[in-house]
Amino acid sequence: MDSVDIDNVELTYLLAEDHAELKAAMLRIYGHLEDSYWNKKQLNKLIKIFPEGQIVIKVNGVMAGVALSIIVDYDCFEDQHTYREITQNYTFETHSDDGDMLYGIDVFILPEYRGLRLGRRLYDYRKELCEKLNLKGIAFGGRLPNFHKYAGEMSPKAYIEKVKRKEIHDPVLNFQISNDFFPSKIMKGYLEGDDASNEFAVLMEWKNIYYERPSKKVESQKTVVRLGLIQWQMRPYRDLDELMVQAEYFVDAVSGYRCDFALFPEFFNAPLMAENNHLPEARAIRELASHTPGIVEKMSAMSISYNINIITGSMPEMVEDRLYNVGYICHRDGRVERFEKIHVTPDEAKVWGMQGGHDLKTFETDCGKIGVLICYDSEFPELSRLLADDGMDILFVPFLTDTQNGYSRVRNCAQARAIENECYVAIAGSVGNLPNVHNMDIQFAQSMVFTPCDFAFPSNGIKAEATPNTEMILIADVDLSLLRELHQFGAVTNLKDRRTDVYELRKK
Repeated sequence: MDSVDIDNVELTYLLAEDHAELKAAMLRIYGHLEDSYWNKKQLNKLIKIFPEGQIVIKVNGVMAGVALSIIVDYDCFEDQHTYREITQNYTFETHSDDGDMLYGIDVFILPEYRGLRLGRRLYDYRKELCEKLNLKGIAFGGRLPNFHKYAGEMSPKAYIEKVKRKEIHDPVLNFQISNDFFPSKIMKGYLEGDDASNEFAVLMEWKNIYYERPSKKVESQKTVVRLGLIQWQMRPYRDLDELMVQAEYFVDAVSGYRCDFALFPEFFNAPLMAENNHLPEARAIRELASHTPGIVEKMSAMSISYNINIITGSMPEMVEDRLYNVGYICHRDGRVERFEKIHVTPDEAKVWGMQGGHDLKTFETDCGKIGVLICYDSEFPELSRLLADDGMDILFVPFLTDTQNGYSRVRNCAQARAIENECYVAIAGSVGNLPNVHNMDIQFAQSMVFTPCDFAFPSNGIKAEATPNTEMILIADVDLSLLRELHQFGAVTNLKDRRTDVYELRKK
């Protein structure tokens, strides 16, 4: 499927009314097997006993993939169990709310949706569910759909070893191994009628390193958010396509570390102005604005494909013949939202004729409520306070500064915003030189993640910091639950202690 056709990606619970669509999908995937789809009674049973375990991923409202699971008492089954045994003759009577292992009974992505990394979303959901329910891990019998091609010349064990060494390509097993599952046992006669696998399967397992032997189930919600900050090197690019190749390289890198957000700097696309260096600077920046729609479209496609929320940094944009400094949040569910720079610098106004925006708001994401302030805006505490009043957990600040003086203003003000608003603040800037671009010739940056200064946080309020003036990525985990505790039980509670009887702040 062409990525430009994707408007929405949704991960949701499977419902009884999805049966007809599920049946059609399973017949396409497993039509060569007997009893190749779940009937309505079986589906209703699964949904009733374990609704959280039955997940469907939809693209533009159409079923693209499914993951079905039960919880079992793993000690009750030998390593040589069959699919019929683990499901108790397809009745799912083996499911137990008091079990200790999440067992995957089905997972697939329809062919036309493969290549979008949707399968990884299903596996990531299972891992998070496993952690949430405090289960030992995940297990399932993995089919070997290409084994029949080699059955006459090697054993299943030898086949798996060759797959692991990349000497044989097995799309199912390769995918499972790449998602941190490891093969632990060869199971003979696992799935009746699976001739492609010669009825062999490999028992795949994933261990939950956070598992604790409980007295009762843990139901706490996962609150740790991983940030990926891109400290971007300014360098010449031939065209937009070459620049986006570099951008995708960084998105791929931070996504590989399972980051929830990727943050680009302000005006990261400025090197494209080199082709218009013969024009007056005000004209050149307006020519650069013509690239903005294409960049946003490509970033949105990447956010879906790599399963990561992308904050595009900022770019020039023309609206009714006026020039603005704007950015976009490309959500991994397909939504795209816009933010504006409220305060433009004197240089932006004088040299480029840029206008300040008017729209200030927070954004709901799958990792809490966030705000974005572009560079100079972080130096006006009123803006971040309004966002904090609206429940902001993380403030992102894409910036561009040419000198260390300018950087220090952004850095010090951003750290103050973290303390006074009891939130996390992540800043990302560009480094290097652009000798062929007027008014954008030098850059100075050190990307950082700031925290409040209290006992649950680093004493200096710095969670992570990049090497100054070096192209790199900075990855940091922030725990939103610590903010909740701080708001109520901190050594000081800035938000709670404000004297609203003496002063107030409001947005016009």
